[in-house]
Amino acid sequence: MINKNILEVCLSPDLGGLELYMSKCAKHLSKNFNIVSLIAKNSKLEKYYKDGENRYFTLKRKSSFSLINAMKLAKIIDSNNIDIVHIHWTKDLPIVVLAKKISKRKPKVIQSRHMTMTRFKDDFYHKFLYKNIDLIIAVTKELEKQLIKFIPNDIRPKIKQVYLGAACSSKYSENEIEFFKDSIFSKESFIVGIIGRINEFKGQYLLIEAMKILKEKNLNIKAFFVGHAMKEEYLIELKDKIKSYSLEEEIKFLGFTNEPHKFMQACDCIIMASRNETFGLVTIEAMQMGTAVLGANAGGVLEIIDDKETGLLFESQNADDLALKIEELYSDDSLKEKLAKNGEKKANESFNNDIQFEKLIKVLKEI
Repeated sequence: MINKNILEVCLSPDLGGLELYMSKCAKHLSKNFNIVSLIAKNSKLEKYYKDGENRYFTLKRKSSFSLINAMKLAKIIDSNNIDIVHIHWTKDLPIVVLAKKISKRKPKVIQSRHMTMTRFKDDFYHKFLYKNIDLIIAVTKELEKQLIKFIPNDIRPKIKQVYLGAACSSKYSENEIEFFKDSIFSKESFIVGIIGRINEFKGQYLLIEAMKILKEKNLNIKAFFVGHAMKEEYLIELKDKIKSYSLEEEIKFLGFTNEPHKFMQACDCIIMASRNETFGLVTIEAMQMGTAVLGANAGGVLEIIDDKETGLLFESQNADDLALKIEELYSDDSLKEKLAKNGEKKANESFNNDIQFEKLIKVLKEI
């Protein structure tokens, strides 16, 4: 049996869970398919390919509607005999659909949908796009419902639901974690963290508001933000808020790290504060590292966290409730340990990387 040729596409210039998942797809799917990848020229994702085994091409992305890039992509599709184009970033849809129309191969187009859908897609533009997509893979059950609700039946592609998976990293030694805590001057503190892009959607400002409340109670808690800033203006805004609350010693920005799992394990609690996170891969990874998790009661987080069993939920966009839940974990070691233990078990059983990629491989083989 001849393996299918699959082109993994993500022209996003950023580096977050979506982009890293694309690079993981290239690695894991290569065991069953012939994989080629397409990424943006000089993107942050490129370093994950330069030293790897997977072949890749680059395009200088100018806009979502570049006919020139669509023609270049069509050439890549035809010269590599591509059977399936697998998209990860929604903004790449126009270029990929145009390339499909131009190419001689006319490959199947599959989109892994990572973002929520909130409005009807019944205009001419979306009708053109969705008629040329063969399959959408929804990363949560809630997102699957949204796709069925907002894409009209006559143009709706096939829909499959497959969760994103996380790899079970080996844990760091106690000495390594203690050394890391020393390096961030937090050995004796209760540590909370948010990992992800520094932007308003991720809710870093909520944790700052919560930390103001917690400091007023004289609790020994420190908060850290890991990730790069999408906009410098927003980062400055957050730092100004921290300064206005006199929280410079309690809250720090660590920037992007190549060892996020070490940070997760060092934390007493990892927080998912997004307004409406589609899924929350960071939450899964933190659970696998044996760290208690706290998430907003909205979006895909509700499919991950069972309140008071595998983590705690707080009212979305409510800094007072977030502070209350952090204090609850701070004051109750047995609760924190119970949530961490149960969360690790659920993450390894339900969101294991190998299990979810086996499901994805089956979907790709059947299309």
